[in-house]
Amino acid sequence: MFLEVAKATNNFSDDNKLGEGGFGPVYKGMLDDGHMIAAKRLSENSSQGLNEFKSEVPCIGKLQHRNLVTLLGCCIEKGERILIYEYMPNKRLDFFIFDEQTRKSFQWLQRYNIINGIARGLLYLHQDSRLRVGKKFQRKPN
Repeated sequence: MFLEVAKATNNFSDDNKLGEGGFGPVYKGMLDDGHMIAAKRLSENSSQGLNEFKSEVPCIGKLQHRNLVTLLGCCIEKGERILIYEYMPNKRLDFFIFDEQTRKSFQWLQRYNIINGIARGLLYLHQDSRLRVGKKFQRKPN
């Protein structure tokens, strides 16, 4: 699995780097079947241990909501811990809400719909899901 993810991301190339999250860098990639993925490579410095990672992955995988990216799988191999998510081709949500130039191109109704979608996703995580998700899974830009 690790070799497949490494190949998809061109060996975690900087050209494929989408950003840096709280747990480590995120890379876009294309699997052999043509599906685009976002691979979150947990850094070795992450405070999250292997046992904690193994126990949380099944919980994250059960979270399904139209306003949340879907966890497709994970890789625990060769000392690596990688979460594989569906790839969302647009930029981060904060870009559409807070970037001065982009913000001007959106009507208020469009911005309202984006913020409403964020609120629905958070409501699902905190109240509507059978699994209660804490704040450590949330980042303001996402």
